[in-house]
Amino acid sequence: MKNTKYEKIADKHKAPETRIYNAFIAFLSGGVIGTLGEVIIEILGTFDISRTDATPIMITIFIFIASLSTALGFFDTLVTKFKCGLLIPITGFAHAMTSSSLDYKNEGPIYGIGSNMFKLAGSVIIYGIVSAWLFGTIRYLIGGM
Repeated sequence: MKNTKYEKIADKHKAPETRIYNAFIAFLSGGVIGTLGEVIIEILGTFDISRTDATPIMITIFIFIASLSTALGFFDTLVTKFKCGLLIPITGFAHAMTSSSLDYKNEGPIYGIGSNMFKLAGSVIIYGIVSAWLFGTIRYLIGGM
């Protein structure tokens, strides 16, 4: 089959692009996650927990929910509905680590889970650390402490 004929057939069966719709859905779902985070912080505040102490608790709750829904197998279904608004926050990071761990659990705790847990998340951690160091150094050189 020639390339032009193949491209015509492929274009005929390709799903239509809905970038604006996907961006809108991601914006809304990301906003809902942010709002839920604020609600959790406010609820924790009613138990005399300061905002500074409530923030890591809220993040831990989101990590737990994302990891649990990945382990139960419905996080991917949620992502197809809510797009990147569900992946961009910490929930996406938790999903990446949990799914990598689950994919290789049969190889054991060291060579399976431990070796593969940071396949995708490892690059995020490295670039996050390097970026934090670089921007911290720039900030220090420009404005001091």
